[in-house]
Order: sequence, then C-alpha cells, then structure tokens
Amino acid sequence: MLSARLIRLTLLASLVAAPAFAQSGAPMNLAPPSAPASKAITKQAPGPAPKTTVDPATAVTKANAFFNANLTMVADFVQLSADGRRTGGTLYVQRPGKLRFEYARPATLEIVADGTSVAIRDRKLATQDVYFIGQTPLKFLLKERIDIARDTKVLDVRSDEKSVAILVEDKATFGGTSRIRLVFDTATFNLKQWTVTDPQGYETLVSLSNVDLGQKPDQALFKINYEKFN
Repeated sequence: MLSARLIRLTLLASLVAAPAFAQSGAPMNLAPPSAPASKAITKQAPGPAPKTTVDPATAVTKANAFFNANLTMVADFVQLSADGRRTGGTLYVQRPGKLRFEYARPATLEIVADGTSVAIRDRKLATQDVYFIGQTPLKFLLKERIDIARDTKVLDVRSDEKSVAILVEDKATFGGTSRIRLVFDTATFNLKQWTVTDPQGYETLVSLSNVDLGQKPDQALFKINYEKFN
C-alpha cells in the first residue's frame, strides 16, 4: 500500500500552481517516490479534430487576457484523480502567488500557497509537507503576468461551439515535464476546467463552477503555519 506521503507528493505534482518568479531548487522534506500512485492511464488514439471556431492565436490571446484581467478567483471545484477518486471543495486564488484548495470533508487534505512556498496539510494525520513553489505546474493560476506562449510550449488548440481547449507543455515542473489542457467557455472565455498530465503520465482533472472573479479572498486563507504540525 502506498504511503500517505507519496499520495501527497503525487497530488502536488498534479495540482498546485507556481509563479515564474518563485524560488527554485530541491524541495524541503522530499523523498523520491518508489512507485506510481496508480496504474498509468492508457492513451487512446485521438479522434477527429472538432470543428474549429476560434483561431488558435486568437484563443491564446483571449486566454492571456482572461488571466491577466482577473487577479482573484473563488470557485467550487470537483477533482477527478487518475485512480478514479472524486473529491471537491472550494478554490481560492489571489495572484500573484497565493492559492488554497480547501477540500470538503471527508477529505482531510488542504493545499495552500502563500506566495513563497506550498504546503500540503493532512488534518487526519496532523502532518504538513512544505515545498518550493517554483516546482509546481499550473503557472496560469498564480503568475503575476501571464503569457502562455512564452511561459509554456503551446502544443494544440481546439475549439467548438461550447469550449476552447489549449494544450500546453511545461518542462520546469516537479519530476519533469507536465502537460496542461486548459478549457475555456467559447462565449465568455472564462476558465472552466483543466487537466494536468504529470511526468509519469497520470491525469488529474479539475472542473470549476460558481466562479466568482470579483470576490477578494480573506488573506488568512493563504497563511502557512510552519509551527502548527511540529
């Protein structure tokens, strides 16, 4: 059976965002995983490309505009992990650098980024692992100024009447290269979903609902208590 620590490491590699200006280097309290968290997802041959309704360059420009115009976000999220587990909760973002995934019970995890570090807390086990924020994949959530084409490698852009999907590759993440598929609403170009494929090939899907781009989160949500679990 996999340790809780290994599960937290896999979650970190799959979920948490990082600003480009963050500190890089080896993570604190980090033990390399000895086995994958679950069986790798079998890749299927891609089907025919959907009808394109948005020019790829325009799509990237609109995605940048969405992120750069919205410094805060509060939203409900549902997460589907590679092993089939479904969890949910509330996502809080304040760019640059601050984020909180607050999982609804019975889940016992919290992920908090305070602008410098990322902490994964397990309330049940009373543990807290702290990592350098620069090693995590989702720069689009936390970077101060976002330019998708500059910050990552754009691999594909597809769209239809309902959604625009931008697939990017980020080589500067924990454990190697990650791929992130960002999905926007075609009409409003609001972010509604993303999928992270980590360096081992495991996928984590996060879908957003009830997105509030005007609410400013309480700053206490982004505080990491480094003493609490000592």
